[in-house]
Amino acid sequence: MQKNTPIVLAAFGTTSRALDTYSFIDTAVKNAFPDHPVRWAYTSRMVRSHMKKKHQANMKDPVQVLDELSGQGYGWAVVQSMHLICGHEFYRLLDEVRESRLRTSMGLPLLTSPVDYRQLTDAILGNGLAGDGTATVLIGHGTDHPAWTAYPALQQIIQVSGVNIHVATVEGESAMEQTVDRVMQTGVKHVHLVPLMLVAGVHLQEDIAGDEDSWKQAFLDAGCKVTVKENGLGKHPAVVDIFVRHIHDALAIIPEQTL
Repeated sequence: MQKNTPIVLAAFGTTSRALDTYSFIDTAVKNAFPDHPVRWAYTSRMVRSHMKKKHQANMKDPVQVLDELSGQGYGWAVVQSMHLICGHEFYRLLDEVRESRLRTSMGLPLLTSPVDYRQLTDAILGNGLAGDGTATVLIGHGTDHPAWTAYPALQQIIQVSGVNIHVATVEGESAMEQTVDRVMQTGVKHVHLVPLMLVAGVHLQEDIAGDEDSWKQAFLDAGCKVTVKENGLGKHPAVVDIFVRHIHDALAIIPEQTL
């Protein structure tokens, strides 16, 4: 492994509330890898266009960042996926990275191995949100990619702990009405809604905590007290530690070399 191999953090990007979370992650990664340059890349063309038009922010895509690094003389880079699962966005990232002339080692998404699932479960349980008369509902984005199985897998691992925590999604198989009914059958009076997303942006504001057709309103209508956690997973140190471990794994396969 080359000590100064650059690390490119590749995120989908978001038009709201992302920069604070990304700054938190950036600091953690730089502290973990002080000898490595750290760069950011954004895979969403829509987000890049919006940020350039509204905020004059020059958000670069992965190939642009990698080509710049290649031009600076680097032979390798780690590209760390900042996605939660190996779904559509992750595979699009792989396709993009293949277009670069720089050799790359990929850091895998948050939930990839059994160790990842257990570490995320420990982080969630460490928050202490579930207790007598309360339940926690983790709400992810959801996907129609075969990686949708990540959500029920996480639910199964959490259930082993015996706590009243449920995993649901905005899109996909986990229908809101069915989830609300399942949670209410446990006899809870108070529900914590927690975004199972790196950044709590538009989905938090509209789908989870909105005033109409939202998860919050559905539980209020069912007679529950509801609290909503406003930060995404990217603000949780134990979650960022999973990404840091994946970066270590990606760096480990890069051969020793010099600029």
